[in-house]
Amino acid sequence: MEATKKMMKAAYLPGNSTVVLKDVEIPTPGHGEVLIKMKASTICGSDIRAIYREHLGKGPEGYQNKICGHEPSGQIVRCGPGLRRFKEGDRVIIYHISGCGVCNDCRRGYMISCTSPYRRAYGWQRDGGMAEYLLAEEKDLVSLPDSLSYSDGAQVACGFGTVYEGLEKIGICGNHDVLIVGLGPVGLASAMLARALGARRVLGVDTVEARMNIAREKRLCDDVFPSDSSALEKILDLTNGNGVERAVDCSGNTYGRQLAIRATRKWGNVVFIGEGGTCEFTPSPDIIHGQKTIYGSWVTNLWRMEELVERIERWGIHPEDLITHRFPLEHVADGFALMNEGKCGKVAICFDEELK
Repeated sequence: MEATKKMMKAAYLPGNSTVVLKDVEIPTPGHGEVLIKMKASTICGSDIRAIYREHLGKGPEGYQNKICGHEPSGQIVRCGPGLRRFKEGDRVIIYHISGCGVCNDCRRGYMISCTSPYRRAYGWQRDGGMAEYLLAEEKDLVSLPDSLSYSDGAQVACGFGTVYEGLEKIGICGNHDVLIVGLGPVGLASAMLARALGARRVLGVDTVEARMNIAREKRLCDDVFPSDSSALEKILDLTNGNGVERAVDCSGNTYGRQLAIRATRKWGNVVFIGEGGTCEFTPSPDIIHGQKTIYGSWVTNLWRMEELVERIERWGIHPEDLITHRFPLEHVADGFALMNEGKCGKVAICFDEELK
């Protein structure tokens, strides 16, 4: 870090589908804190849905006019006193929810579920990663190995961590056909991880042709087709009339969720990951008589996030393969506008070598 540098560029989301760049002071780390030079910060669908278009959340989910970006990765350049594990120069990922640390949810590692007034999410109630530097607490850091890029790391906490938690709940093995409903960035990550976990076959559906094309081009699914009135019949035809063993809804749409439930065979498992929306189904024929189980899953816990980093390295996969567009911080507004259209893969705001 340049010794004389005192100010940095940072992005804010005032609502109304706009982005504002400001010059702000570079923060100084206090006890148990680090200053991280940002390398990559990816845009999440929740940024678009709940902040970029309009400020929807209240209480712990409310956006409080902070630097945006809750999927950051970078390198520690300055340390405050009292650190116990990390040091200057370390490559790190930031778990994007800084919980109170002492409630039951935090002690389980699920800071996402912390309801304490001390809970503050990066990019929501505290400054996030769409800036040159980020102030973070050591307890929120996960080590990023040299074999993974910062663009890989940026997607671990929220995108891939959310998917990994959901897939671990329903269980994936080589006997399973897996249906992914919704092929946005979370759906594409679901397909990539389902394959890595050994799924026999991965089927993907969406309503947007551009997203289906990304899944085809990157060979993430064995079959991809529109999520329309014929989708259920196609899935049943491909599975000898039985349906899939596992289904993952990433759409957040009632019709997508209905498809996930009805396309799952008897004794199968379904997980809802996509946020928002509703779901109307008839319990007896749709789940009770088929002995099906539906899980809800929200982000992941800290230890599982560390486990995921290790497994991504072991599997030899790279989350950055899902990035279709990279922008420098100066063009962050273009990145949000593109992501808002919903016709791309993952969009990343990158710094230094991660722009290449």
